[in-house]
Amino acid sequence: MPYIEISGERYFYLDSGPAGAPRQVLFLHGSGGTAGHWSNQLALAGPGQRVLAVDLPGHGRSGGHPVDRIAGYREFVRLFAASLSLPSLYLGGHSMGGAVVLDYALNYPGETAGLILIGTGARLRVAPAILDAFGAGRTPAELVDLLYGPGTAPLLRDKALREMETVDPRTWYVDFSACNAFDIMAELPRITAGTLVLVGSEDRLTPPKYARYLEEHMRRATVVTVEGAGHMVMVEEPGAVNGALASFLAAD
Repeated sequence: MPYIEISGERYFYLDSGPAGAPRQVLFLHGSGGTAGHWSNQLALAGPGQRVLAVDLPGHGRSGGHPVDRIAGYREFVRLFAASLSLPSLYLGGHSMGGAVVLDYALNYPGETAGLILIGTGARLRVAPAILDAFGAGRTPAELVDLLYGPGTAPLLRDKALREMETVDPRTWYVDFSACNAFDIMAELPRITAGTLVLVGSEDRLTPPKYARYLEEHMRRATVVTVEGAGHMVMVEEPGAVNGALASFLAAD
């Protein structure tokens, strides 16, 4: 599995498809997540398309430290993309990762060929009880019920809970603090890149109204709703998500 060194720290990423492919797609995970949440999307790689996913600083197998502002992750992503010379970059993100994508598009509008926003919004307020729990060093078990839809298989939910418990509560706290401070609702009309917005119909953290707001206030955004899925839509329903992604990337 590949690592890259940036500013003296090693960062882990997943990589599928030829390095010289004309289309490069980079996925960013959400709060407390890892690149592994995109393992099903690596299947989208092919002769003309490369698919990557990175462990953000302080997550998974990456070095560095999590940061409490979306702008900090945005600047890391820019350095990562430059270090791998990713041309014609399609940038995708889930939840907090989607906030990073939006912030990137606002600050570096000429550096993205298209945007993919999954389970995210222009403002990401976090319930005080969740922040307080992580701030006290506790991972609330009820979070798994917010992340996954009611029809999720028990084995997948159990695996998700085990993964959540391996993440330092301080990482969750920093990530959710970054989300809580994020608000670009008034700036959405400035984003001109073609955008796919994906949301699970049963998403309780970033419900479908968040996706509709993005579609209504961005110039070139289209919403696709995945029925029955919750917040972790790309893990819960990879077939439906990959179908929507393939159509978007082929048409854009």
